[in-house]
Amino acid sequence: MSEYPNVSRGTPPPHAAGVFASQLPLAEEYAHILATDGVVKGLIGPREVPRIWDRHVMNSAVIVPRVPTGSSVADIGTGAGLPGLVWAIARPDLRVTLVEPLLRRTTFLEETVATLGLDNVEVLRGRAEQVRQTYDVVTARAVAGLDKLGRWCMPLVRKGGVLLAMKGQSAADEVQAATATLHRLGATSIVVATYENGDVPTTVVEVTK
Repeated sequence: MSEYPNVSRGTPPPHAAGVFASQLPLAEEYAHILATDGVVKGLIGPREVPRIWDRHVMNSAVIVPRVPTGSSVADIGTGAGLPGLVWAIARPDLRVTLVEPLLRRTTFLEETVATLGLDNVEVLRGRAEQVRQTYDVVTARAVAGLDKLGRWCMPLVRKGGVLLAMKGQSAADEVQAATATLHRLGATSIVVATYENGDVPTTVVEVTK
């Protein structure tokens, strides 16, 4: 958007290079898409444009080192592709499925995947309950409370795999409320982890199955 020329063209923070390495130009292109088409199509609010990198792209990207090499990944309720599309850009070794029920969002995702030339991403229109396969890693960002999210996502996690649920400051309280449900669903460990992301760290509830 012309109102934010520097952001929409891509002005990554210094720590972005350490996460994306040679993939940084592709991440910049994705940030530009979010700040332009993402706003026009209602996936990103106009006021979020100045915070595209820190609040959205890097918030998602800093978790990438936790994802095992060669993993199959499902991002449930991915919206504009966060975090799944960011992970697919940063890690070409991953096989990422973006799961999203709304047509206008899956259309945006398919167009973005084609524009970026990503061959390690599949866009699947549907809800978590409709997915019939399992994955090494399942993730979700700002989709639902952990109790409900666990019921949606844990059936999709392979034995030995992990659910990486991106959460905010309420993570510990959500874990306390959802522990019994998660264990019933096969959780063997539940850990609240923090990943450095500039001034605002990213909090993730890591549920191993």
